[in-house]
Amino acid sequence: MKRIFLLTLILSALLLASCSGTAAPAPTTGGDIYVSSNLPVDYEGALAVRNQLALGTLQLIQTGSVISAEQAQTLLPLWQALRSTQQAGGTAQAEVSALLTQIEAAMKPEQLQSIASMKLTFTNMQEWATANGITMGSGGGSPGQGSGMSPEARATKQAAEGVTSSSGGSGSKLPTALMDAVIASLEAQIQ
Repeated sequence: MKRIFLLTLILSALLLASCSGTAAPAPTTGGDIYVSSNLPVDYEGALAVRNQLALGTLQLIQTGSVISAEQAQTLLPLWQALRSTQQAGGTAQAEVSALLTQIEAAMKPEQLQSIASMKLTFTNMQEWATANGITMGSGGGSPGQGSGMSPEARATKQAAEGVTSSSGGSGSKLPTALMDAVIASLEAQIQ
């Protein structure tokens, strides 16, 4: 039942995005990592593209770089579908990559350029987490491991470091709190 719902949500999101009239970027995937032609990851401490999109979208909304209500209507189901892939576990990286491609396609080139110019890093992720009352891990141990950490803090650490899911899923996981914040912000843009 979850797979049917997820598939329906993804197909709906793809249909909405295809109607937006924006050309899809030309991303590639390297292993389990989504790569974008719009958002570089070649600077020191760069966040994974999915985290740049999430944190950058929040910053665009908060700084008045307008995400229109129409655009938010397109982006919202895509982020909800991405959130569902995290909850479902074991989601194929191709599904995650397709959603990230559609999120980029739904954004205006100037918005993606603005996010790229932010050069978002793990430090920015930590600052966001602190400002929103999310406890980050203290580091140490192998990347992605988080003994003694809450599941949310562990997911935040794994996502910030680009570590793949330890639950056997094939894709890296965006922090639950960050995705929830993007979804809530987009919902507010629609109202």
